[in-house]
Amino acid sequence: MTARAPRAETTLPPGELALALLIAALWGVSFVAIKAGVAQAPPLFLTALRFALATFPAILFIPRPKVRWADLIGYGLCIGVGQFGLLFLAIRDGMPAGLASLVIQTQAIFTMALAHILLGQKTRPRQVVGALVALTGVAIIGFSRGAAAPVAPFLAVLAAAVFWSAGNLFSIRAGRTNMLGFIVWSSLFAPLPLLALSLLLEDHGAILTAVLHPTFAVWGGAAFLAYGATTVGFGLWSWLLSRHPAALVAPFSLLVPVFGMASTALVFGETLGPGVIAGAFVVLAGLALAVTPGRRT
Repeated sequence: MTARAPRAETTLPPGELALALLIAALWGVSFVAIKAGVAQAPPLFLTALRFALATFPAILFIPRPKVRWADLIGYGLCIGVGQFGLLFLAIRDGMPAGLASLVIQTQAIFTMALAHILLGQKTRPRQVVGALVALTGVAIIGFSRGAAAPVAPFLAVLAAAVFWSAGNLFSIRAGRTNMLGFIVWSSLFAPLPLLALSLLLEDHGAILTAVLHPTFAVWGGAAFLAYGATTVGFGLWSWLLSRHPAALVAPFSLLVPVFGMASTALVFGETLGPGVIAGAFVVLAGLALAVTPGRRT
């Protein structure tokens, strides 16, 4: 009798499935905080504030994880400067926050493709089909809302999605480590480049106003983004990616626009038309196809 090879993972355990749903909710609601914040503070400065709060004072108490400096620096620059610097700028420049929460989810396809090409992770046909179905839902919502989004901010959000997928590869390469420490220490490398870009490109008077006359939208929003979306959200996300194939984890990010569209509609009145609602259901169907186990043989 010969031993059977272990089966590839086909779904997340129930507890980790719940964590993936929590991450999607935190990231979806964070678009409310972003839109409120960039209305009152320069976007690059606000992004720098977010990552400064994410790393200090926690870095004084949390040991550096045993990973390569290149992975910490690469993740911090890709996520902090690339992904969120561009995302905050896009929303400031007219990209509807709910639509931004949708477009940036193209990172799921980029992540699976890059992990397959660069890291050799296998992608099951069912996961590919599920992701494509979910992205069809993304396209339905995009076509329903596309007229509301100017071209340059739209492209900026797509570029942000590419940076997100690149950041995911650094967290995957870091492997099983202390992911809270990974997020805190990698966040150290985002504030200074962001602040330098802010001082170079943004209005100094607006920066001083945000510092000297703090508002809840700016500082409260930055705190939620730092601790809820970054420390908890990205910490858990990186932890899941370190334990499971990217093709199994990445599709959960496609739930973010469901929470993002709903929350921005509730707070800012960004309406959800029939096309958006139909697209959201297609996203859910594709996600279910991608993450549920197929028939065993």
